[in-house]
Amino acid sequence: MMLSPHRCVKRRDFLKSAAVLGAAAAAPVVIPGTALGFNGAVAPSDKIILGAIGIQSRGLHDLRVFMNRKEIQFVAICDIQKKQRVSIKAEADKKYGDSACATYKDMDEMLVRDDIDAVLIATGDRWHTMASITAAKYGKDVYCEKPLSLTIEESRALANAVNRYGIVYQAGTQRRNIGNFMLAAEIAQSGKLGKLTEVHANTLWPATTQDWLPAEPEPAPDDVDWNLWLGSCPWRPYNSRYVAGGWRGHFDFHGGGILEWGSHTVDLCQWAAEKDHTAPVEYTPQIDANGNKGGEVYAWYDDGLKLVMRSSGWLGLGTCSARYVGEEGWVETGDSGRMAVSSDALRSELKYFGMPGTSPDTHIAEFCECVKTRRNPAANANAAAQSHIASHCAYIAWQLGRTVKFDPVKEVFIDDDDANRMRSRALREPYTL
Repeated sequence: MMLSPHRCVKRRDFLKSAAVLGAAAAAPVVIPGTALGFNGAVAPSDKIILGAIGIQSRGLHDLRVFMNRKEIQFVAICDIQKKQRVSIKAEADKKYGDSACATYKDMDEMLVRDDIDAVLIATGDRWHTMASITAAKYGKDVYCEKPLSLTIEESRALANAVNRYGIVYQAGTQRRNIGNFMLAAEIAQSGKLGKLTEVHANTLWPATTQDWLPAEPEPAPDDVDWNLWLGSCPWRPYNSRYVAGGWRGHFDFHGGGILEWGSHTVDLCQWAAEKDHTAPVEYTPQIDANGNKGGEVYAWYDDGLKLVMRSSGWLGLGTCSARYVGEEGWVETGDSGRMAVSSDALRSELKYFGMPGTSPDTHIAEFCECVKTRRNPAANANAAAQSHIASHCAYIAWQLGRTVKFDPVKEVFIDDDDANRMRSRALREPYTL
């Protein structure tokens, strides 16, 4: 049943409507309190039925946070590795005291289920865009770990799909819902720093490699489906290290160190500077007098605000640090929860937040609320796409070793054929965006 070409009827909405119609048509009945959400129970209409795609390490941590929420019922795991399917099912069945968790190797077989409302996607980066778009086409809300894309083209395709199909999308850039980062952004936006002149994002060494790991015998497809693991990426021989997480740093599977942390920290800078709708227009990699590239890239927005992407010179406030600099002061914070400011006048603004920046608890809580209310979450696809586009532009400039100029409206580089060729990557058949 379809309300419009862009919006599917949600299971919980159907249950609510059915309950109202049934009550009007039928004789008085006794309704259990659990069905209405009394005594701490979650009414069936407010339950979020969850599936998951590609769950290891970080994804498992996310999934446990989801399963500890009363409104979540986790019912299905999709993974190209049999051992992961078996392991996740065992944990879910133990949690719920049954054997109901279904296992899938192919995401379409799971996503076609009408009862599933939302999916957690925590595959490797190469699958984030494709899996999210596929889920959106099936009308599923999506919580997807970062980075959400490998290219500028993927970033835009994902945001367009989310908007087209009307789903709720939350990128796993959880620091938008963590206290110290929220307060630092509030200070920057309040005018207490004066006019913002610079925003600084903690990034990693940008480079990736084109090398292949040594070929190993390919396992049986039911144990590890190597062809499905590769997805749209170019074919290469199997090596177990890729599947175990060793894909990072390989260009075909990874967007480099600027994107790895910039998907969080450039995102924080865009948020604090109220630039979620745009991206910088110029990017310059820093090169020393001997012609050696450092890991830093400087960028400028069209109003002159400077974005500094750097790995060094931080105050030791934790990983994924961000600093906001104005004409009258600065504030810096990181994953420790601690904050630093430039003056005593600003110190009264500070608080200590115990939750580390790596915790997804409050971010997942917001996603669940948005699934119910249909509100757009903090790390929505439009905002996340823009910060990823900025990170991709910076890496392109770094790879080329020179300044590039970018039109954030048309999302093309200006008079630069080489840079424009790097806006996208060829997709292996039969995959398309």
